[in-house]
Amino acid sequence: MNARLLAQVEATIRRHGMMRAGGRVGVAVSGGADSVALLLILLELRGKLGITLLVAHFNHQLRGPESDADESFVRELAMRHGLEFAAGREDVAARARENRWNVEDAARRLRYGFFEELVTTGRAEWIAVGHTADDQAETVLARLARGTGPTGLAGIYPVVGHVVRPLLETRREELRDELCARGQGWREDASNRDLTRLRARVRHSVLPLIERELQPGAVKHLSELAHLVREEESFWTALVQNCFESSVTKSGAGLSIRIADLIEPPAIREALTQATGESGALEAVSKRLIRRLASESRGLRGQLASLHVEQVLRLAREGHSGQRVPLPGGAEVERVFDRLVFTPPQTASGEDQETTDAPPSYEYSVKFSEEGAATVLIPEIRKRLSLKVIDWPGGARDTSISAATLDRDLLCPPLLFRNWRPGDGYRPVGRQGVRKMKRLFQEYKIPARERKAWPVLTSGGRLAWAGRLPVAEEFAAGDNTRTAVAIVEENL
Repeated sequence: MNARLLAQVEATIRRHGMMRAGGRVGVAVSGGADSVALLLILLELRGKLGITLLVAHFNHQLRGPESDADESFVRELAMRHGLEFAAGREDVAARARENRWNVEDAARRLRYGFFEELVTTGRAEWIAVGHTADDQAETVLARLARGTGPTGLAGIYPVVGHVVRPLLETRREELRDELCARGQGWREDASNRDLTRLRARVRHSVLPLIERELQPGAVKHLSELAHLVREEESFWTALVQNCFESSVTKSGAGLSIRIADLIEPPAIREALTQATGESGALEAVSKRLIRRLASESRGLRGQLASLHVEQVLRLAREGHSGQRVPLPGGAEVERVFDRLVFTPPQTASGEDQETTDAPPSYEYSVKFSEEGAATVLIPEIRKRLSLKVIDWPGGARDTSISAATLDRDLLCPPLLFRNWRPGDGYRPVGRQGVRKMKRLFQEYKIPARERKAWPVLTSGGRLAWAGRLPVAEEFAAGDNTRTAVAIVEENL
């Protein structure tokens, strides 16, 4: 085999640390020229690299007998070289319809799912795929045509998890020339010439025109551009990760961040403003931080566009508490006073979402045991409310921080836990005058989604306790209290 070609691919592998001696590499072979050439090159290099090979083929079942013929071709190729063969197959078209994916996206998801299974089951440590420098250039051009930012210009990465791309710095034409010189055939997929697809038009029309009429070295230059952008992205990724770790809070509701920390991340505020003298650099970090938060919240669902990022920024700068911005895939962002909360899809449209429906109504009586304790489970809000009678003031030191306390002698039956109702109000301890619950929610910055079925304790029909809000003045434990009731609220 061409010594220069082998040296080029070996250099790519070593430069990016794609595989280690003693490892097992699954070579993804579709039957096309690029993947067949990749297999032959790795066969030549396996001694120097100290690796063993497995041939992996995924049958998309999209072209009927042609797909089966591709699988047979690859199987025979593996047998000819004495290599283990692993095949996966899925009805991609059916799965695409079932999940409302486009066929190309479905094929990629299922193919890479098969590769991941090979790794997780221990049959391979890495999966080598046949993307070339031409694929890199086509990707950059296609993304430019559709509209993209710096992240998109990074193109195809040489290493992503267990997937490696040894041919990413090699031209497709070189590979085909080598196969022809060796008399090695390959399979042609007619769908690759379907000019209704953007990638096919870029490959067969746009890029050849650019190379012919504008710049013969276009593929090389576009690949170099992608490489430079990836280097920049590595810096941005580290910077955003630092901001994410120092500013983002995780809770049952999702991921949240103080708006001030999003607009001006404290970890880098001073350095960026001193270096640039303007807010542009801070906004660049804010936008990337939004994308990171959205990615963590949405998983792989939907495509986040710059429009969504701008909407989230506008919510942070101009919105008010309770306003929301929907994200692709069912996630959403809500402004909760001075924070933004990124809610994942499973809760954004589920039971925690505030709707125009009536909140759940509940009412549970409190009965103390002989030991002076009571526990009330409220499944409607997934809470356990525990009450315990304690000596006072001796118990004050133990309970003042972790629990709300009421004067036992001031409480009168019936004692009831129920959901709050419009019009409810009471005089909070230490305050002058009655406050409506709605006003207290705003004052204590209780998120709208948590207010819907907020628990209260009534004593003789009057509000005595209201969750994390202050207790009522008329029932609060004080200097004259002999026994108190401590209330602790826990999630089920």
